[in-house]
Order: sequence, then C-alpha cells, then structure tokens
Amino acid sequence: VELSCIIKSTVTSDPRIEWKKIRDGETSYVFFDNKMQGDFVTRAEILSRTSLVIKNTTRMDTATYRCEVAAPADTKTIDEINIQLTVQ
Repeated sequence: VELSCIIKSTVTSDPRIEWKKIRDGETSYVFFDNKMQGDFVTRAEILSRTSLVIKNTTRMDTATYRCEVAAPADTKTIDEINIQLTVQ
C-alpha cells in the first residue's frame, strides 16, 4: 500500500515530515525523526520523501494515517492530511 502526502510548494529547504497511525483513539508514530518506528521498521519505507509504503498489510493496519509537514520558513508553517486505510 502506498499513501501519498504531496507537498505543493515550500520555501523551507528541508521540511519536517512525520507519519502517525491513529487507531481506536490511540496515536502512534510510523515515521518520526527521519526513521521508521515500531513494527513499521521492517515493513515500511518512505519513497520520494513523502510517500509511505507499507508492505505485507494486514487488517491490523486498518487506521487513519496522518502526514504532518512542518515548514518553518513558509507562510503556513504546518499542515497535515488524514488518509483512511481499510484493509479487507
């Protein structure tokens, strides 16, 4: 599965990008501090700086995934997008 977080424009040279998983009211990090976290370490990767690819998805991966972008030099310094993933 590939989840995309597209950054249209930024003047910040290296914006901070984080991915979080929200399931049953609990939030956990997927990608934080430029590295995968938890069980995603062995089965996920970042492509083109912004797309999250999760390999071997299972129903346990069903959740809302939030991509947060922090660009301190921009007019809008932080933005986010929520993507609902449902694994049948």
